[in-house]
Amino acid sequence: MIGTTEVIIRLALAVLLGGIVGLERESINRPAGFRTHIIVCVGSALIMMVSIEISGMYRGLTNVDPGRIAAQVVSGIGFIGAGTILREGVNIKGLTTAASLWAISGIGLAAGLGLYIPAVACTVIIFLTLTLLNRFEYLVIEKRAYHLLKLVIRDAPGQMGAIGKVLGDLNVNIKRINLSEAQGPEEICVHVLVQIPVALSMNTVIGELTKTPGVRSIEHGDE
Repeated sequence: MIGTTEVIIRLALAVLLGGIVGLERESINRPAGFRTHIIVCVGSALIMMVSIEISGMYRGLTNVDPGRIAAQVVSGIGFIGAGTILREGVNIKGLTTAASLWAISGIGLAAGLGLYIPAVACTVIIFLTLTLLNRFEYLVIEKRAYHLLKLVIRDAPGQMGAIGKVLGDLNVNIKRINLSEAQGPEEICVHVLVQIPVALSMNTVIGELTKTPGVRSIEHGDE
């Protein structure tokens, strides 16, 4: 049987560890933030302790596996994680938050089982991954970045084909195209979301597009 003091310690640790990861998610306005991570972590810890108690209560009377209930936590947390995943155009957001919820449920189970050092160590690793590696990813892995081009072009047959040919020759992937009216007469505004190869600079792409007949202006931004 788990004593009252030990129960409080395990639940308090779950609150602390869940809150650490949750604060990082809350600070960047993710759907599942501070309170969600605490609730998941504390709930997992409670379920783990309930599993242990049930196993002790029925030991010798029936074949009770304390890991079966805990295993359902890992499976069930997927429903909450799925609710944090959003698709915006070609981008999918929320995968990291879903993963942190899944991991925090494991931390809660460890805290509920009394595995304090693994629970704390895992929390530190997750927190550092979410904070430090996020900056590293933006600085080093730029090859995955999408770029948004806004072109004002002449409204004439074959104009879009000419632009597509230039991008194709440069091995640039076109992910999305939106058309809208431009301010000038016989002009249209084209918003093109592209992904460029690692060895190719955005300036080169813009330079080649500028040379294309019928392209009046180009503006560049990151998606």
